[in-house]
Amino acid sequence: MLEEKMTVGPKGQVVIPSPLRKAFKILPGSKVVFRIEKNKIILERLETDPVSTFRVIARKGKSIRKISPHEYEAEMSKRTEL
Repeated sequence: MLEEKMTVGPKGQVVIPSPLRKAFKILPGSKVVFRIEKNKIILERLETDPVSTFRVIARKGKSIRKISPHEYEAEMSKRTEL
């Protein structure tokens, strides 16, 4: 059993100890949920859907339709020269 004692900061924040983050693969940007069960607070990592994550990233990026064909060709030429 892994047990770590942490101190709650002035803003009510607690750092998740590194061994627990590694064990549960909690990385920066991971989603977690807090739940109360009886007299305990449960912290659970939410599973992510890779397809929906890709959609969010794709929506934030520059649309190919907005890139002129000349810009696209110039960029591809740069990449193939490397």
